[in-house]
Amino acid sequence: MNPMMVKATRFLSLPVLSVFLLMFFVYYTTIFIFIDHWVGLQSSPGTFNASIFTVFASISIFSFFVCVLSDPGHVPLSYLPDVEATTNESAKDNAERKKCDKCFAYKPPRTHHCRVCRRCVLKMDHHCLWINNCVGYWNYKAFFVFALYATTASIHSMVLFICCVFQKDWDSINGSSFKIFYVMYGTMVMVLTITLLTLSGWHVYLTLHNMTTIEYYEGKRAKWLAAKSGQSYRHPFNVGAYKNITLILGPNMLKWLCPTSISHLKDGVSFPTIRDNS
Repeated sequence: MNPMMVKATRFLSLPVLSVFLLMFFVYYTTIFIFIDHWVGLQSSPGTFNASIFTVFASISIFSFFVCVLSDPGHVPLSYLPDVEATTNESAKDNAERKKCDKCFAYKPPRTHHCRVCRRCVLKMDHHCLWINNCVGYWNYKAFFVFALYATTASIHSMVLFICCVFQKDWDSINGSSFKIFYVMYGTMVMVLTITLLTLSGWHVYLTLHNMTTIEYYEGKRAKWLAAKSGQSYRHPFNVGAYKNITLILGPNMLKWLCPTSISHLKDGVSFPTIRDNS
């Protein structure tokens, strides 16, 4: 099957379709119900808010497409670990430990095997049900940017909803169905906003520390083991907040929030460490 066709089949997933339906529902209700009922779409404030919200929603959808369609990162077939002396038995043992016990191939640093995708993924963060794909070296930036734009759009929608609620004359509304809709939407958008804020905050933290979700939990165990032996542990790939950001989002600040600007990424099999800076 054509590789693009294989990638397109990722959209044939209930969670992925659910995300699309949710984004469409939030967009439609925000534009054609809350903005229209609050100030009117034809007014200057209405047009302004509708335009801003459309921009954030459009970039969110585009970033979501990139997340779903991008290969998170496969290990090059030619990859071999850097072993200084092949005659050294300990070096050979160390190289063997870097082999994946499922793929039976060597794993570069920060690479993990995904049981869902059934392959090793470069700098794997996690397998995301909602994009039907792994989040790894090549699509992590798109995922990060998607979370930021979706959070911003969700906050904007909630603010517009609140403005509409306070402006509306509820005493003049007969029947309870309209009120029930507002209560249900308010609950949904609040839960959605809190969820997205938590997700974005988590990945901002990971980005500032140049860490994946898997490495965070591995680091917690490493810290515990180090503390037991009276030592300290520091994540080896944390080379400073700004440097960490540029390694993930790129050196050009103007392109930090562009999901497809990944020309700064290299092969994904080697990364700068604390030792390189010492």
